[in-house]
Amino acid sequence: MQNDILNTKLMHPRDQIALVMLRIYRRGLTTTSGGNISIIDDNGDIWISPSAVDKGKLQPTDIVCVKKDGTIIGCHKPSSEFPFHKAIYQIRPDIRAIIHAHPPALVSFSIVRTIPNTRVITQASRVCGPVGYAEYELPGSEALGAKIAVEFTKGYKAVIMENHGTVVGGADLADTFERFETLELCARTLLYGKAISQPNYLTDKQIADSEAQVPAPLPEIENVTHPSDEREKRKEICDIIQRACTQGLMISSYGTVSTRWRGNDFLITPTDVPRWDLTLDDIVQIKGGKREPGKFPSRSTHLHQQIYASHPEINSIILTQSPYLMAYAVTGETFNVRTIPESWIFLQDVSTLDFGEHFTGKDVIPSIINKHNPAIIIKNSCVLVAGDKLLQTFDYLEVAEFSAKSLVMCASIGSLVPINNEQVEELRHAFVKE
Repeated sequence: MQNDILNTKLMHPRDQIALVMLRIYRRGLTTTSGGNISIIDDNGDIWISPSAVDKGKLQPTDIVCVKKDGTIIGCHKPSSEFPFHKAIYQIRPDIRAIIHAHPPALVSFSIVRTIPNTRVITQASRVCGPVGYAEYELPGSEALGAKIAVEFTKGYKAVIMENHGTVVGGADLADTFERFETLELCARTLLYGKAISQPNYLTDKQIADSEAQVPAPLPEIENVTHPSDEREKRKEICDIIQRACTQGLMISSYGTVSTRWRGNDFLITPTDVPRWDLTLDDIVQIKGGKREPGKFPSRSTHLHQQIYASHPEINSIILTQSPYLMAYAVTGETFNVRTIPESWIFLQDVSTLDFGEHFTGKDVIPSIINKHNPAIIIKNSCVLVAGDKLLQTFDYLEVAEFSAKSLVMCASIGSLVPINNEQVEELRHAFVKE
């Protein structure tokens, strides 16, 4: 797993670019020929993906270096879009890495010539901010570089390129990839939401309240031990996180996973660590209401504490923002899981709560979640799923996302005809254990 972890401090730029391009390709966010990534180093040299090389098999040796004096080092030509990368770096010294690609949802916005409103999800609003818009110019031209650069002079870190795609920048490649992935999730959420209803957007107050409700840090554990069963759970969390990211059920900038350890003690993901690059050492132990020294657990740790204390049958929890479930979160439409038997057996009736019910000090979620109602959707925020073993909880998440996807997809051909009450009672009698 270590070979797949992005370390922007110690990895060479060519290794970073090859790794992130592979992630983007495997997630279906670029094509074999499309997209480019660059990093500018402390010498002012620009490392960039090559032109006309398979993005699904890109190797570090394929990456090209364009020196500050214009000298090109490498076995390929630099990307044809190099001019706009260079233009952005010249006018924005705070930007040290750039990703350009043609992810389907963001291309949808570019070809109808509009921009996604990132205020639909708190995470998108915080990570992406407002999005710029650059009018069309010939790909690879100096004119295109100039138009994109103008947008970046306005302070944007993400720009929709008219009839083309998107370009995002950041402080390093991890920051840039996080923004790119979050913006595409935002775009998908809006598109899927519009398929079933109309998205609702967050107010200034709601965004401010979300940022302000950061809980005070838990006190630190004095003596920390890592027995075998604790180490096993660390690996389990990291494996599930990787799986969720690979399958598009979680993104770098958002996702919390916890699993009960002993009694009400548990292990949980940290705050502000990209989910793709989570390591065993990043996981935070919560013991006796205290945190592992020097580490900061997820901001939702209080909620996990409440759920574990209230429900001894729940041993794992996942909070995430998967795109089809988020369509229901941003529209507030009822998520009816009476689609196929598996969906109802696993999830039964899923509650949708108002934005803010997951904040520190609220107790609604622990009062309604249980083994028969293991999933909750929180408007404009996330989906929470709980269960016994972590793999079971992840399975619930998958089933919920697949169900939401089927509902979004069927919207264009007709209305859901749900399993009726009599059929539900048959399922309850045959499969639900009290």
